[in-house]
Amino acid sequence: MTTKLIDHAAPVVRAVVIHPEGRGANPRPAAERLEEATGLARALDLDVRAEEIVRLRSITPATLFGSGKVEEIAALIRAAEADVAVVDDDLSPIQQRNLEKAWEAKVIDRTGLILEIFGRRARTKEGRLQVELARLDYEKSRLVRTWTHLERQRGGTGSTGGPGETQIELDRRQIADRIVKLKTELDEVRRTRGLHRKQRQKAPFPAVALVGYTNAGKSTLFNRLTGSEVLAKDLLFATLDTTQRTIRLPQGRPAIVADTVGFISDLPHELVESFRATLEEVGEADLILHVRDIASADSAAQAKDVEAVLDQIETPEGRTRRVLEVWNKTDLLPDDVREGVLGQAERLAREGKAVAVSAWTGQGIDDLRRAIADLIDDDPEMTLTLQPSQGEALAWLYEHGRVTGRETDDEGRTQVVVRLDPQALGRFERQFGTATAD
Repeated sequence: MTTKLIDHAAPVVRAVVIHPEGRGANPRPAAERLEEATGLARALDLDVRAEEIVRLRSITPATLFGSGKVEEIAALIRAAEADVAVVDDDLSPIQQRNLEKAWEAKVIDRTGLILEIFGRRARTKEGRLQVELARLDYEKSRLVRTWTHLERQRGGTGSTGGPGETQIELDRRQIADRIVKLKTELDEVRRTRGLHRKQRQKAPFPAVALVGYTNAGKSTLFNRLTGSEVLAKDLLFATLDTTQRTIRLPQGRPAIVADTVGFISDLPHELVESFRATLEEVGEADLILHVRDIASADSAAQAKDVEAVLDQIETPEGRTRRVLEVWNKTDLLPDDVREGVLGQAERLAREGKAVAVSAWTGQGIDDLRRAIADLIDDDPEMTLTLQPSQGEALAWLYEHGRVTGRETDDEGRTQVVVRLDPQALGRFERQFGTATAD
């Protein structure tokens, strides 16, 4: 059994957002971290009435903040008439409970906030299973806080007992049983995904995975590449569930493109573990497109956060991870900056490292398609000579291969420069006879 952190039935939930500065090694400026936390709160439809950066000189185990800061924040919460205090950091169960008592308001830490957003946005059965597992893993250590509404009684012998303790024990057992069940179901999801991957490998269509910081424009780019209509909004974690589509790249090569969940700084480990079945799609991809909001002042730090999550995803043995950075939102750059960014991206593009685009306007998308094709198209190139009567074979090569050159001699024979994967070459030879390669 779990407890909703936010009462969704309430028409307006007023909130204050607190960012503790000076804790952890995250190099990003405190103001940008506070802005992101506020965006997360608004993504949950909270009415943010106040935002505050609180400098931590030392950590108080019982409340995180010192007693003076606790009182200052309590006054801020009262002045804002807030129902919820969002603390942009991880709180222990004891810290969360003590702050709720001191502030007389619901307290949500960063992990709880992100879990709440994920719980609201997940649409598929797999997504809901993953979020529920993450939430249970988070809540199992917080049952003291969860069940504080239950009566506690002290017996005549001085031992602690009563219905509250009994309920906590029962609830812990229920959560443990549910976690086991969810892990079993997700193992089945992982097995099914593995079967699907094997089927795709038989095709074989290369797999391209879109990853990036939340709100970097992955879904907009996915829609631009595939012609789909996946939800794309200027909102943190607008989409969670992985979507896959088949596209045709230049020279006709088909590929499967997957839009994955957005990453974020300090992504809760519960979510990384729970979404492992989904993130395996990233590890198995032939090419990873790392989508960056290049117009954001925080773009470099966000890129490091994404790379930190990628480092946690296993790559199959014997496979080298290939990553192409996609510098998105170039249309939002000031004119005097855009030219320099585009020039830098052009130099990196020659090395297969980066492509600058605007998914919104479509600028650079053709360059991106060519870059994808170049990076995943490692099938050998061959030159086939076709007789004038083999028009059907020529059409077949255009449909199933990647024709990069074509010449017809004076006798009507056609020399075709084509890339064919081994299976396609086998089908061609079975249907039209052994290919004559020059």
